[in-house]
Amino acid sequence: MTVVGVGADGRTGLAPAAREALRAAEVVIAGPRQLALLPPDCAAERVAWPSPLRPAVPGLLAEHAGRRVCVLASGDPMFFGIGRALAEEVGPERLRVIPHPSSASYACARLGWPLEETEVVSAVGRPLAALAAALHAGRRLLVLSAGAGTPAEIAALLRDRGFGPSRMTVLEQLGSGREARREGTAEEWDHPAGDPLNLVAVECRPAPDALRLSLVPGLPDEAFENDGQLTKRHIRAATLAALAPAPGELLWDVGGGSGSIGIEWMRAHRSCRAVAVERDPARASRIERNAEALGVPALRVVTGAAPAALARLPVPDAVFVGGGLTAPGLLDACWDALPPGGRLVANTVTLESEALLAAWHRRHGGGLTRLAVAHAAPVGGFTGWRQAMPVTQWSVVKPAVAQGDSPS
Repeated sequence: MTVVGVGADGRTGLAPAAREALRAAEVVIAGPRQLALLPPDCAAERVAWPSPLRPAVPGLLAEHAGRRVCVLASGDPMFFGIGRALAEEVGPERLRVIPHPSSASYACARLGWPLEETEVVSAVGRPLAALAAALHAGRRLLVLSAGAGTPAEIAALLRDRGFGPSRMTVLEQLGSGREARREGTAEEWDHPAGDPLNLVAVECRPAPDALRLSLVPGLPDEAFENDGQLTKRHIRAATLAALAPAPGELLWDVGGGSGSIGIEWMRAHRSCRAVAVERDPARASRIERNAEALGVPALRVVTGAAPAALARLPVPDAVFVGGGLTAPGLLDACWDALPPGGRLVANTVTLESEALLAAWHRRHGGGLTRLAVAHAAPVGGFTGWRQAMPVTQWSVVKPAVAQGDSPS
């Protein structure tokens, strides 16, 4: 199978190898816009992708098995494109990809931005709220638009997240003879909707009162909507350090509360995944709002009591237990779900749960740590230390060979 990238300039921008692949094809599969760009000497059967696209890929490829198939895609097919789905479906060894410059490459060329230092966020088939995780003072971003209305939605999100002064440049029909650009700030954006084929460049500038959100664990407590069920900033930073997130890994955040652990886990890398399990429906809704506000709308929230709610979840790379430790069978279920090398971290402030963690520590090893934080506070006309409740933390890596049965 051959996958050919095409730009907004259509057939005139195709390389000789791409033209030859289209001439030799018996079937060309593409979206309606790409099909309209086909050169006249392409006599292949033309098939439009159905919607939704991804579930239709296996059936459509099976229908045309044994024929010379060419897929026509926008720009670079392996850059937020159909190339990934096809490689997963047929295997990369059966795929020949002839890329075209991506819209991101065109945009950086027009703006004079170094591509390797510019972050790209896609709003095509993805929640725009993910853009919030990339907002940092001085950063340059490219947002792949889902349509003509995306620039106005981006401006609204920037204003809502305290980045109203950010400079926005909308680049339309990149690479074609109909290129156009519109500029302004998010706080003053009043341009009407333009061409649906557009990309938005953002130069991030926070407002003076914007809350600064770091890349490292330990966001300010006020960044999270909460009812008091929140792992506080300094304990949260220590907990994330013990959980040690890595790209692509999955976390179970059991007893999610406000969702702070799962949210910061996902903010560690765009490919990190998390499932927050929370039995209280009001708190579960709050977790979803926090995840949306802090740029990780893909965090999955399961409303239900553990351990029952854990039964059909995907295998985790790490588990955090922030509440409900004494629920019968909870730690057993978490431990059994972990693969060898998986990490488990549990925090508690009660003597009963501390005794349980001590028993698990005796059986399975790991580290048992007492975390105590004190904050300066007024004492009459002076200042003294106000001690928060100490937190006992057990952290452990599951060995390849079990060291014994669970403690009773």
